[in-house]
Amino acid sequence: MADGEGTADLDELVRISGSGKPYGITPEGFVPKPLARLLEEKKAAARVLFGSDVDLTAGSSLRKLLEIIALEEARAWVHLGLSYEDTRVSTAVGDALSRLGAELGLPRPHHRATGRVTLKLATDLPDGTPEVTFPRGTRLLSAGGHDYFVDESATLTNTARQATVAVRAFTPGPEFHADPRFVDATGATPQKLDRFHPLDPRAALVRRLADEAGTEVVVIDHATPTSGGELFWSDSRYRDLLLAYPRNLWTPDAVRIAVSLVPGVRQVLVKDLYGGLDINQAIFGSFSFLERLFSQERSLGSPYFFTVLVAPEEGAIWEGPGQLAEQVAAAVDRIRPIGIAPNIETAQQVSVGFACRITVEGLPVPVGTPEAVNDSPEAVALKGRILDRVRRRVLALGIGEPVRYSEVLWAVMEEPGVLDARELRLRRYPAQMVSVPLGDGAPPGESGATGVQEFGPEEDVPVSPAEIAQLVDALEDIAIG
Repeated sequence: MADGEGTADLDELVRISGSGKPYGITPEGFVPKPLARLLEEKKAAARVLFGSDVDLTAGSSLRKLLEIIALEEARAWVHLGLSYEDTRVSTAVGDALSRLGAELGLPRPHHRATGRVTLKLATDLPDGTPEVTFPRGTRLLSAGGHDYFVDESATLTNTARQATVAVRAFTPGPEFHADPRFVDATGATPQKLDRFHPLDPRAALVRRLADEAGTEVVVIDHATPTSGGELFWSDSRYRDLLLAYPRNLWTPDAVRIAVSLVPGVRQVLVKDLYGGLDINQAIFGSFSFLERLFSQERSLGSPYFFTVLVAPEEGAIWEGPGQLAEQVAAAVDRIRPIGIAPNIETAQQVSVGFACRITVEGLPVPVGTPEAVNDSPEAVALKGRILDRVRRRVLALGIGEPVRYSEVLWAVMEEPGVLDARELRLRRYPAQMVSVPLGDGAPPGESGATGVQEFGPEEDVPVSPAEIAQLVDALEDIAIG
């Protein structure tokens, strides 16, 4: 066959086997070549090589060989597509996504280790102290510096002298696993959680009782090691972080992401009113430098400040050596411009709650009086699961975002076994302050007064721009029946 004839045959092969549809790298992404097209190309090539009268029917041996070859090529195209997707943050998965994150300087974060400890009364509570409450977020320490916090509230009394609670590491990673059975060279157990954090205000009552009694009143029994810190973020959560991660410095987004990655930060809001961080605003480039020095609002005799509003997690301690305030300041210092200083503030945490009456179906809830039903272990466990669902919704809210009636109702109804939720009312502790004429009093729970403010049907809980909502554990506010 002459060269000219071979070229003509190849052109004819492309013409008769092509479908006109794009494949490979396209503006929409990578499109594998379809199996049907691959098979048609193989059949056209066979006709060019062996003649147009070659047997390519479904039962011929040559047809079977061509189908196997086309199938293997289709698999190769699939692997090419996967390799192409692994080069994009939006489509990469697994180790490929981790490698892309490492190239951006943001390795895949770990989860926090979790476990359980038992809080016990070593002696009776003194007169005048009927109970000791440990709210969610109470910090625990080990002799070796392992920092944990209580992940559920608990109350001890002289009758209920112990409570087993879940604990969670304050800092993610496997290096913060706490094994109480680990013994060092001196014979000590440096990983055993056995004390309360000295800077935690939530444990102030425990420290005061110990000082008055001269001995520990509440002891921590840590018997089982914690685990889970070796696990990594899921692909979807890690991908969202990488897509939001800014590729530049000196911008509000860069500050926000850097602060949000500090352990103990729940939400962060960067306020840069005059654009000192971000030069991409419309005002820049629209005036002469000699006519207007950056902005008329800025005082040239004082340093420029931008505000970083931080909402700490429940287990965070703001003030103190090495605590959250210092860690946030250090994170901002690594990316802020020289001469532009941050004004770091904390968002005011607003306690919110809800009350409702639910009807259940298909759950092993005992029958009897309303008090017996609501106090049964099955009912308490159900209420705890409902509170956990609502808490996850509240924790996802941003600074200044209201608590919506519809979201709380949806979270309650999402729990398996809940057939109906009635008389749902949202609450705020304390009530939101509004302008009240001087000299006019207001009873508790109403405008301008402290106390619980209960909202009407389908009313949201308003939150001011510098506040963030936090759910209150109140199992007694959920009634079954």
